[in-house]
Amino acid sequence: MSSRRLWKIAHNCSMRVVFIHQNFPGQFKHLAPRLVADGHEVVALSINKPSIQVPGVKVFLHCPRGVAGESGVTPERIALAEFRTKMLRGESVARVLMGLKQGGFTPDVIYAHSGWGEAYYVKDIFPDAKLLVYAEYFYQASDGDLDFDPEFSSPAVGSSQRLHIKNLHLMHALVNADRGLSPTEFQRDRHPKLLRSHIEVVHDGIDTSRFAPSKTARITLKKAGVALTADDEVVTFVSRELEPYRGYHIFMRALPELLARRPKAHVVIVGGNGTSYGAPPPPGATWREIFHAEVAHRIDHRRVHFVGKLPHALLTELMQISTAHVYLTYPFVLSWSMMEAMSVGCMIVASDTAPVREQIKHNENGVLVDFFDFHALAAAIVKAIENREECRRLREAARAYVMARHDLSSICLPAQLALLSQMAEVKS
Repeated sequence: MSSRRLWKIAHNCSMRVVFIHQNFPGQFKHLAPRLVADGHEVVALSINKPSIQVPGVKVFLHCPRGVAGESGVTPERIALAEFRTKMLRGESVARVLMGLKQGGFTPDVIYAHSGWGEAYYVKDIFPDAKLLVYAEYFYQASDGDLDFDPEFSSPAVGSSQRLHIKNLHLMHALVNADRGLSPTEFQRDRHPKLLRSHIEVVHDGIDTSRFAPSKTARITLKKAGVALTADDEVVTFVSRELEPYRGYHIFMRALPELLARRPKAHVVIVGGNGTSYGAPPPPGATWREIFHAEVAHRIDHRRVHFVGKLPHALLTELMQISTAHVYLTYPFVLSWSMMEAMSVGCMIVASDTAPVREQIKHNENGVLVDFFDFHALAAAIVKAIENREECRRLREAARAYVMARHDLSSICLPAQLALLSQMAEVKS
């Protein structure tokens, strides 16, 4: 669809909203369709074709020109190349926005994920539109992801020069924005103090009616010829990619002890073979292969099941039969999967790291263990299996917590809608 065609403005719309996200709908997958349903006019800009179609949303794909690759070998030169790429993304968005403007479209609110530079020139094109920035993460030299794991940290990764450059586009977006929004207090507080008061904390929201306990859930692992239910001993581990940032290496190191102590337990590992965060593995290898090989001679492979990435419905069923659900992470962005597991009523065994502590209170709605202590992790999982009835209280508390604070329909979505309406100064 060309952004330069004449735009027929829907005069009966109370608000016009533009979403900007490289993988739309991303964090806006609930908010965008709700706005459409409420009669607002919604436009989205994305680099990649949406994997989820949002009826009623006009999506424009943009393509940055001359995207830079890594230049040189020093962290500073690599960061400068990354910075230029982000500026090119901003220019690409600006061209599409200019086309919309020339076609007669004027938004009330532009809601942009600033993580890849797309928000750079938004205010130059539409200075009167309110800009809301999704402030997902801000990099710091200490007490964060970059220096957390000594096994993978290095001066090159955490160099202050590269760090400052990585944050430039994030600061620029927030300084120019009318408001920022972070899904958790941890993520908001990663930002400089001068910007924190500018950032609202509203979670993306969990559909607690969809992610709910089930007594009839059943999973069949065809390759292994195994059918599992909640009556079995099932340990689950879920990550978008199986990599150190999400504690995959720690989890694998806990398996020999876990499987030895629980000879009937099955471990189901969900995740891809790529890298979403942090450094890539050595050439020709994957993190999954590296850490599986480390313990391969000490585990019963018949009871360890790598299932790759699962459709959401199947992933939910897996969590519904889970005896103990393990979630590990560096001090970084919290995964949706942990919150969904809490909503399902899983017995959560998680890392005692800042983003997790915000949601999980030890022995109240889950169990926390030191991220690096794989012996303690194995012991905590074993205890959860051995004391199912005692864990019922923690399971119920986990679900109650999400329903009370992060329910999509009753709490998070209304808060997001109210913020947009307040910014646009119109009644929704």
